[in-house]
Amino acid sequence: MDLYQILTTHNRPWSIREIVIFVLLLAVVAGFLLLWVKTHRITKGQAVAGLALYGFLEIVFASTVFTRTPGNRAYELLPFWSWREILFHQDWSLLQENVLNIILFVPIGILLFPLLRKITWKSALIIGLAISALIETSQLILCRGLFEWDDMIHNTLGCVLGYLVASLVFQKRCGRKVK
Repeated sequence: MDLYQILTTHNRPWSIREIVIFVLLLAVVAGFLLLWVKTHRITKGQAVAGLALYGFLEIVFASTVFTRTPGNRAYELLPFWSWREILFHQDWSLLQENVLNIILFVPIGILLFPLLRKITWKSALIIGLAISALIETSQLILCRGLFEWDDMIHNTLGCVLGYLVASLVFQKRCGRKVK
């Protein structure tokens, strides 16, 4: 299954109401960020990173929770179940899904770095886990996907990888050690 097929299979198109809500919430966040820049609470770079992160998170939540067709409450509570399926039953679609879950959260880790300035990899791990847990819990409560520990593990790994990429780039460009 390719990425386009995943998006079109799991998600319905956004409604006009959802688009309006998306734009309004984005405008509110942009307003707060602009206010914080004007009052010198954050820099312009942090505001841009914050706006990009918020927009990205809105899209992630829309595609993983809110635009999915409701179904039955589903969960898989055995950690690493997908890897057992991949290794013992050669289920390559699960491997692709795991890799896509990692890739999905890489931009979050990258954007956390300029936004929070003094973030550590442990903080990126906690933030990635918290966001992923919120997505998975929402899927479980709203019956919009499979609640599973594997997704949380892969998403968190992606967030940390994004943070590490951003920290290496920043370290090369600025010559400053990163925690």
